[in-house]
Amino acid sequence: MIKVIIVDDHAVVRKGLKQIIEDAQDIFVSDEASSGNELLEKLSDNQYDVIMLDISMPDKDGLDTLKDIRFQAPELPVLIFTVYPEEQYAMRVLKSGAAGYINKECEPEEIIKAIRKVAEGRKYISPELAEILANSIDGKGHHADHENLSDREFQVMLMIASGKTVKEIAAELSLSVNTISTYRIRILEKMKMKNNAEITRYAINNKLV
Repeated sequence: MIKVIIVDDHAVVRKGLKQIIEDAQDIFVSDEASSGNELLEKLSDNQYDVIMLDISMPDKDGLDTLKDIRFQAPELPVLIFTVYPEEQYAMRVLKSGAAGYINKECEPEEIIKAIRKVAEGRKYISPELAEILANSIDGKGHHADHENLSDREFQVMLMIASGKTVKEIAAELSLSVNTISTYRIRILEKMKMKNNAEITRYAINNKLV
């Protein structure tokens, strides 16, 4: 049996996903977590075959959680399961070590297929993501400005776009205000923007928040 832990801050999403997974006789949900920090605590005492991880969570987002998983359990496959479209996050999380990426609007059969594939130690990408990857290889893909940002810069950009102040971001990420201010300056320079309002507008237009 493939043991899965679902990591999502919405109980309704966890319940629905659990119902879908339990229709498969070779897969079962052995645990749940509502945050990245809760998952990391459970990894210390439990064994899982696949982690299903959302990107948007309150205490620690999926990108940071993924990095911690890779450090704590480097061989454990992580399947990103999120509402965000492939073109926004997929390449970034795959480069960070995710085993697969599926959208929450996918069919139940695709979820089961993805879990089985990553549990075998292989990568799973949807047909939509495969097309994006193919276009990026032959130069036809659109290169979004935010792809030039580092993971931390990208994280700070999203927090700015969500309306958080530099002080709030610093406290949440356990970094100094000066460090966050430096990240903000780099983001504005790389994105060729002048202020936070332009960052927010860009994030909304590109469905990042």
